[in-house]
Amino acid sequence: MVSINRAPAEAANINRAPAEAANDGGGRGLVIHTVGPLEQDTLTGILRSATNARAALTPGTGIEVVVQGPGVKLLATNSPATEAVKSARQLDVSVLACGNSMRSARLEEKDLAPGIGMVPAAIGHLTQRQWDGWAYARL
Repeated sequence: MVSINRAPAEAANINRAPAEAANDGGGRGLVIHTVGPLEQDTLTGILRSATNARAALTPGTGIEVVVQGPGVKLLATNSPATEAVKSARQLDVSVLACGNSMRSARLEEKDLAPGIGMVPAAIGHLTQRQWDGWAYARL
C-alpha cells in the first residue's frame, strides 16, 4: 500500500491488527479485489471464496479482500453483510475498504464495522501487494 504522507513500510500497517501486519512485505499472499456496485449476496460469495482460499493455501498466507467503489457501503456498521464479514474475519481474512471510495460514498472510517481496515487508495495497495509478490484475483 502506498501513502503520500508515509513511507511504504509504515503505510502497510495502517488500521491493521498486529497479526495482519505480520503478513505484510516479503511473505506470499492473496489479494482479492472487488470494484463497482456490490450486492450483499455478491460480497458474501467473494468472502466465501476468500475463506475457501484460507483452507486451501499454506497456513499463515495473507489473504485480503479489498473493496473499491460503491460496494464499500456494505462494510459499514449494521450493513446486511455484517455477519459474512465477521465470519471471514474470524478465519483471518482481512477486509479492507478503499479510502477514496469511502469519501465518494460519504463514509468515514468510524462508519466501518469492527475489524474492517481501510487503505488510502485501493489501486496503490493492490500495486504494492503485487510488487511484494502477492497473487491477485478480481472477483
